Amino acid sequence: MRYCKKCTMPDTRPGITFDAEGVCSACRHYENRKNVDWDARFKEFEAYCNKYRGMNGPGGYDCAVAVSGGKDSHFQVWMLKEVMHMNPILFSVEDNFPMTQAGIHNLKNISEEFGCTIISCKPNIKAQKILMRKFFEKYGKPTWYVDRLIYTFPLHMAAKFNTPMLCYGENVSFEYGGNADKETYSAMDQIENGVAVGFPMEELVGDGVTENDLSLTLAPSAEERAKLDPFYMSYFVPWNSYKNYQIAKAHGFHDLTHEWDRTHHAENFDQIDSRAYLVHSWLKYPKFGHAAATDYTARYIRYGMMTREQAIPIIKERDGKLDPLCVRDFCEFCGYTESEFWAIMDKFYNRDLFEKNAFGEWVLKHPIWEEDKV
Repeated sequence: MRYCKKCTMPDTRPGITFDAEGVCSACRHYENRKNVDWDARFKEFEAYCNKYRGMNGPGGYDCAVAVSGGKDSHFQVWMLKEVMHMNPILFSVEDNFPMTQAGIHNLKNISEEFGCTIISCKPNIKAQKILMRKFFEKYGKPTWYVDRLIYTFPLHMAAKFNTPMLCYGENVSFEYGGNADKETYSAMDQIENGVAVGFPMEELVGDGVTENDLSLTLAPSAEERAKLDPFYMSYFVPWNSYKNYQIAKAHGFHDLTHEWDRTHHAENFDQIDSRAYLVHSWLKYPKFGHAAATDYTARYIRYGMMTREQAIPIIKERDGKLDPLCVRDFCEFCGYTESEFWAIMDKFYNRDLFEKNAFGEWVLKHPIWEEDKV
């Protein structure tokens, strides 16, 4: 493994690239912000809003936002409703897991604070449990069914409500490094994101799951999609996860303070809605050798909030320690014992990146805190 010379991201992140100086593409994109005329970008945003403003008549919805209730959702709705004076309708996909108190509060708050209607999809729990076990055991992608709906449901609903202006937050590949590393306002290709790329129907059906259970996981037809104009807000405004959090807090957003100190995170305000879902995001660790602590320390470094030297001990302490509450909720939902869970997890450790120590624990062969020895 090689690590970015500026942040903490390794070259094992899918799609990330390093230049000749050993700096990752995400850091280079962030540096390039100083060359962007953000005033001109905001004028583009105003023109884009004006194109759709009032398109469905007085009182009609003229845009939509795909929301979870999190800090970025609060920021996006605030920007569209309070700053741009649009009339958004919000589309949300639940994950059916026990929610944190913060998560319960935040989804309610985003509706109450900004005066917005939320249409929420509560996925088929029977199908979800079957597919969670199947995709966890086979691919290490336990939340594929929910993640796929997060990508497809807002598209279906935007088509039904005639709100082609569908808002997503950041272009993840461009902001943090990924396969779709292209600076564009359009989020039309987001459905091809590797997190929720589609599987052949024949691999999905069976074991109690039918095609009828999967209808919403199919993307709208090409004809319907052509009528939509989904966009990344990160194209129009300089995206900053921490600043979004500060704006969200000013509008009633709750973080996990006094509720839960997650053992594998470096912050307490991102992906806080439920515990079991975080098993999915943590699976980056056995596969690619980094997880949430690496993700956020890398962002903090780019934002000028932390030095690389300050970040490394945090990664060493937290990145590989999946929180026990996540495991507990995940196992209760899927019907695993915790020993069964870890036996399945064991096969996803990348043997090129990890080795077992004398205690039978998986450890990184080339961790960032020993990078000078590589």
